[in-house]
Amino acid sequence: MSASAGAKRVEQLDRVVIRFAGDSGDGMQLTGDRFTSETAQLGNDISTLPNFPAEIRAPAGTLPGVSSFQVHFADYDILTPGDSPNVLVAMNPAALKANLADLPAGADIIVNTDEFTRRNLAKVGYAVSPLEDGSLSEYAVHPVALTSMTVGALAELGVAKKDAERAKNMFALGLLSWMYSRPFESTLRFLEAKFAKRPDLVAANKAAFQAGWNFGETTEDFAVRYEVKPARMKPGTYRNITGNQALALGLVAACVKSKLPLFLGAYPITPASDILHELSKHKKFGITTMQAEDEIAAIGAALGASYGGALGVTTTSGPGVALKGETISLAIALE
Repeated sequence: MSASAGAKRVEQLDRVVIRFAGDSGDGMQLTGDRFTSETAQLGNDISTLPNFPAEIRAPAGTLPGVSSFQVHFADYDILTPGDSPNVLVAMNPAALKANLADLPAGADIIVNTDEFTRRNLAKVGYAVSPLEDGSLSEYAVHPVALTSMTVGALAELGVAKKDAERAKNMFALGLLSWMYSRPFESTLRFLEAKFAKRPDLVAANKAAFQAGWNFGETTEDFAVRYEVKPARMKPGTYRNITGNQALALGLVAACVKSKLPLFLGAYPITPASDILHELSKHKKFGITTMQAEDEIAAIGAALGASYGGALGVTTTSGPGVALKGETISLAIALE
């Protein structure tokens, strides 16, 4: 990136909580994941909280369709993804409204002003834009035309406008990476690998990231950069792992230590699907996975497997628990 990166004042912080929020099609999970990877490479301790919308996508720009990714990083050992974000990146009015109550006074709010149209405001019940009525006066609001600035940055690349607009999450990532002094080389390599078959998209996303970084460096609205020093950790090999991956590996360990076969009956539902995906990779340990036709069939198969002498497991997210309730009661009664 630019050699003048150190021109602005730099402040040291011991911890930061950032929440990226937007529509389910805005790429917030990818943005949060990349910021997390950059942060891990820097050596901070990290805890994250992805928040997925329903797989049956809600109408764009509505409250039920908001997706978010929260990352908490510090220069010391942390145990939670944090309660109150210090920074909210809101890609539209729905993202702002859905997350505003969680912010403490003085928090930074970076808003994509291009999405604050009369139509989008009306979708979430705003009669007047909160950017103009003084309702956000207790926060540090940074209006940024993320979409149009991304499109402008990619104009010379000949990228279709629709593809250019999709890269706005990389503009946001570039800005936040500059703001918190994150290393960015791994993100550029990731983009090259992810879009290897589409050189045009590699160029577009890298250019959008660069534009976001340069915007932070040159705009007067961001007068300060922040640094969070690496945490003191015991020497060793570390990995970035999600809760679902950890649970899956725990089930593998239970299978091996108990010397019993393990059967997973599951129906795909975010975010529990990751457990099914992970366990399906470990069949060599005596693990069988079955993708059932519905939630009730999944738990019925798991209960049957347990009566056949296996470790019967079923996984789901919130709504699926209700569907499994009757079979759970049957299992308890029979036990």
